[in-house]
Amino acid sequence: MEKTIRHSKKRAVILTLLQSTDIHPSAEWIYQSLKSTQPNLSLGTVYRNLSFFQNQGMVKSIGVVNGQERFDHNTTPHSHLVCSVCSAVIDLHQVALDPALNHTVSEQYSCKIMRHELMFHGICEHCGKKEKSQASLCSLPNT
Repeated sequence: MEKTIRHSKKRAVILTLLQSTDIHPSAEWIYQSLKSTQPNLSLGTVYRNLSFFQNQGMVKSIGVVNGQERFDHNTTPHSHLVCSVCSAVIDLHQVALDPALNHTVSEQYSCKIMRHELMFHGICEHCGKKEKSQASLCSLPNT
């Protein structure tokens, strides 16, 4: 028996917001962003819909960053950078994923690898520029 998927306005609004941003939002960010226009929206509803979207393959979790699970509407395989300063999650589409790595790991560990993801941790361009400008201010002679 095929289960009917109920369409709801809240579900559509949550999905539209997810698809309109590339910041890899948390459920809390989604809730805060929508509560002024969706006063009956609850954080629980956001979580349930995120779970639904994941089960449908429409979004994926990219893991916990700074204590909050973050989500990506782009489900095609790609890498990410997580900034250790501002917690931004940035898509790295030009970093090629090595399909041979799946085979290598499968052989080494006698398991079946279906896919892999790369997550880089470091400092984003914006925070790096801020650090440089603050460092140069600190090195100015006192007048």
